[in-house]
Amino acid sequence: MTVPLVYFLLIRKSEIPNTTVIPVMVIGLLIGSYFLPQQSQTYLSIFKTWALPVIEISILTFVVIKVRSAIRKYKGLKGTTPDFFNAIKSICYEILPKKLVLPFSTEVAVFYYGFINWKKKETKDNEFTYHKKSGTPALFYVFILIIAVETIAIHFLLTRLSFIAAWILTALSIYTAIQIFGFAKSLTQRPISINQNSLTLKYGILNEVEIPFSDIDKVELSRKSLGKNELTKTLSPLGELESHNVIIYLKKENELVGLYGMKKRFNLLGLHIDEPKEFNERMENALQQCI
Repeated sequence: MTVPLVYFLLIRKSEIPNTTVIPVMVIGLLIGSYFLPQQSQTYLSIFKTWALPVIEISILTFVVIKVRSAIRKYKGLKGTTPDFFNAIKSICYEILPKKLVLPFSTEVAVFYYGFINWKKKETKDNEFTYHKKSGTPALFYVFILIIAVETIAIHFLLTRLSFIAAWILTALSIYTAIQIFGFAKSLTQRPISINQNSLTLKYGILNEVEIPFSDIDKVELSRKSLGKNELTKTLSPLGELESHNVIIYLKKENELVGLYGMKKRFNLLGLHIDEPKEFNERMENALQQCI
């Protein structure tokens, strides 16, 4: 109890979230369980039996309340659509160290979009889909099928050498398939939107960027090759595996935020839109009004 208390006194006026006291306490518990003799672990046993479950339930309750509060806040904002991924990120910034926010929120979002949120997304007038006329969802499901076939074959081969290694590999393969399934489902829930002063581009939970209209030079309907350039990117992380029908040219560099917070700089971006002509018309009107 002393070390977490001292840690709390040291960070309470800093930018480090106070909730990081909990992992410090848990680390102390693990170290004590490993180094202390069994006969000297009376207080540790009491802590594990009574305090630890209370802490776990409190954390879960806190996260659920925060997520519900964030979603209500998004619903109350005019012209916005509740977005679970944005909500969970805003909550995580309050309770986790900054470097852990995107990895943790991405993992939670994978399970949310894959297994919880199956409700059909109704797009608004300013929103555009990119998955209905694209082969990407089917490609993701093919990846899952390939993983399943290879996992079964390799599992039986590895079982002859190492039973433990076979099941470790199988578990990792299942987890990978779950992630890909979550990525595929997220494409249907996070549309591209033209806002009042900016363009928000999303590719499920895999890539996203908000570009101010002032940074956009022009929008072109084209399927031509983008060429190879350090600042030329595609919204889809699959790159050339998915064709594009819209190219956005920027006046200055912007930053594409990818999976687990990975960032890429770009000034030219290719993407697929299900209704490219309507998107282009809306963008032309928006850019003219911005001048």
